[in-house]
Amino acid sequence: MAQLQIRDVRVILTAPDGVNLVIVKIETNEPGLYGLGCATFTQRHLAVATAVEQYLKPFLIGKDPRRIEDIWQTAMVSGYWRNGPILNNAVSGVDMALWDIKGKMSNQPGYELLGGKVREAAAIYRHADGRDPQEVEDNVRAFMEQGCRYVRCQLGGYGGQGHKLHQPDHVLPGAYFDPDAYVRSVPRMFDHLRDKLGFEVELLHDIHERIVPIEAVRLAKQLEEHRLFFLEDALPPEQLDWFRHIRGQCATPLAMGELFVHSAEWMPLVTERLIDFIRCHISAIGGLTPAEKLGTVCEAFGIRTAWHGPPDLSPVGQAANIHLDLTSPNFGVQEWSSYSERMHDVFPGSPTIRYGYAYVNDKPGLGVDIDEQKAALYPCHDVLPAWTLSRIPDGSPARP
Repeated sequence: MAQLQIRDVRVILTAPDGVNLVIVKIETNEPGLYGLGCATFTQRHLAVATAVEQYLKPFLIGKDPRRIEDIWQTAMVSGYWRNGPILNNAVSGVDMALWDIKGKMSNQPGYELLGGKVREAAAIYRHADGRDPQEVEDNVRAFMEQGCRYVRCQLGGYGGQGHKLHQPDHVLPGAYFDPDAYVRSVPRMFDHLRDKLGFEVELLHDIHERIVPIEAVRLAKQLEEHRLFFLEDALPPEQLDWFRHIRGQCATPLAMGELFVHSAEWMPLVTERLIDFIRCHISAIGGLTPAEKLGTVCEAFGIRTAWHGPPDLSPVGQAANIHLDLTSPNFGVQEWSSYSERMHDVFPGSPTIRYGYAYVNDKPGLGVDIDEQKAALYPCHDVLPAWTLSRIPDGSPARP
């Protein structure tokens, strides 16, 4: 009997819901045995595809797919320079696909390979937006009626919208917002929501790194009385030292991590207990292998997981999130973005939600497949999302 080997590595690009997704498919020399992994970096999908097809594929052909740890470690350093979202996503696609293969070989779902369930499903949070506090309230209530106990509340999107802008002549195009108007509006929104909804629903908010550090300190203090489940991405990765100031002045729970790509970014926040939730984008840190280790480290420091689950995450990646959620004692909550019927057609076996909880199926591996013919009906588009070109009123570029 021939030794099990990786026979081929392919990238599948598809956008069923208009968002570019990157899937890695690893085929073995055993007929019908293959794995799928998420390598989605929406804004640089072609760069990730190139990294997989031109560099990781020749590195992987002929290797034993069961040696997940060895492949992850050597793939990460095979180019000498390492880390960053392009390489990490490429390696993630490989890593998740190998876990998928491992599950199929053992005829066990991913959560069994990760130690078995400690819960039956993962509590999710949804996104409620609105043009004014009343509309946000209405949208929160709609999610509550669906059984959701955790809702992230935004007023006019990230940084707010509809603010009157005082601008100079000839400003460049961009997604403009007024940071000062935004930080004034958020406490008023939560005043309204807590007055109308009480404290029986867990409310969250995402700053999305859009204000200067001292304003992040001020806003976190103002929101303390509203007992948020967490305040998300108060600071950009370049300003992490400011978390010490926030932590020293208030008890608002803090979540951070969706832009992280290296352990040097999250380890100080974890070991000094400066955050309460780690919410990395699993493919951006390199896949299931590093995410499982990160979750274990966070458990030792009393920090819960809240893995990133945005629209630019494939059902394969969301399944990886949930398999971790089901097995992590320190799981907190899972971000959830709805999938269309088209997405479920392209990705049979995608995770589902029922009454505020996310479920994976019990099929071996990650449990999600891909219909390549249907995937080809929805090609990717090489257009940058407008929200990534954020600017403040004087025209200066701002963090998204």
